[in-house]
Amino acid sequence: MAALDNDKSRTDILNRLKRAEGQLRGIQRMIEEGEGCLPIATQMAAVRKALDSTYVRMTMCFMEQQLQARLGTDQATDAGMGEMFEEIETLLGKIR
Repeated sequence: MAALDNDKSRTDILNRLKRAEGQLRGIQRMIEEGEGCLPIATQMAAVRKALDSTYVRMTMCFMEQQLQARLGTDQATDAGMGEMFEEIETLLGKIR
């Protein structure tokens, strides 16, 4: 299985995960402080959405890397391919 070789993508994904980690800590704090179930559920839904979008981003990075390896850097990074990647990412983001 391929690793995330692109430093920009790796940084983006790590930042997204750190944000989700902070949200999870906030949820833990809310539970400890006796917050109501509805605000906690709202925050849990936000974390799930953040993790889902991070997963989609990681999947797109994987696809881009694989195409670049197979097609060559020039063909895999042209404008048409960039638009296609954006459209695929949008479509994958709507799955949930």
